[in-house]
Amino acid sequence: MSTDLTLEVCWQQLTEKLDLAGLSYGHGAIDAQSEALWIISTALGFPPEDAAEALDTPITLDVLAQIDAWALERIRTRKPLAYILGEAWLMGIPFYCDERSIVPRSFIAELIVDGHLEPWLPPSAKVLDLCTGNGSLAILMALSCPDVEVSGSDISMQALSLAAKNIDRHNLSEQIEIHQGDLFESLPSPNEENLFDLIICNPPYVNATSMANLPAEYHAEPEISLAGGADGMDIVRKIIANAKDYLKPEGALVLEIGNEAKNFSDAFPEIPVTWLEVSAGDDQVLLIQAEDL
Repeated sequence: MSTDLTLEVCWQQLTEKLDLAGLSYGHGAIDAQSEALWIISTALGFPPEDAAEALDTPITLDVLAQIDAWALERIRTRKPLAYILGEAWLMGIPFYCDERSIVPRSFIAELIVDGHLEPWLPPSAKVLDLCTGNGSLAILMALSCPDVEVSGSDISMQALSLAAKNIDRHNLSEQIEIHQGDLFESLPSPNEENLFDLIICNPPYVNATSMANLPAEYHAEPEISLAGGADGMDIVRKIIANAKDYLKPEGALVLEIGNEAKNFSDAFPEIPVTWLEVSAGDDQVLLIQAEDL
């Protein structure tokens, strides 16, 4: 049975409701308006990017009941919406999402899809996605570059079980191989045959002070995927200490370090880096040539 609501009116009302609840965002939606549209589009069975083009769509009572239920759970639990819906979208691609892994949101995704990393991807390149989580970056790399051989590594077996599910969802099991272990320890010993052209990594990098002050939405995610120690650089130090052994001489390491640019520079003042501009600015993601590691 239909209500008098259209998608547009429902969107306005739900945005106001979420705004009043004082939620925090950053897990696939930047504000109440975009999160409200995500809820409504999912209830209607639309991809989020399509919903804004269907503002006259009528909202039935059944759909409205589902929208209200998801909104209530979001407000009551303060969980990221992706966990409640069981799905996240990154660069227009859907991924299964639950508490086994952080919600995918890396800015490295922009660089992959926009082709900015192609200079480091020769024909039949090998790419490693360290700290792959639910596999989203590895999958985006495989979808964007079908001739690339992709490996994903994570310390969490739970995260990798989710990654495997996403790899199957996108029919990429022939192109992506996953490894369980602590960073490079999960990989075969490096030799000339198995070195990587590119290593991408969105590691745990949140410093201890910031971790203590994160909103509830972030504390719903696995701490091991976020916490980077006192200055946020504990895992980054391990990566930089070992990455060169696994890269080809002309290869490169791409690291997301979020708001930790100063801490990174303080920890590694001797390493020349290239900052890669993304939608959040030019101090979130960096590239280091193998020869400079």
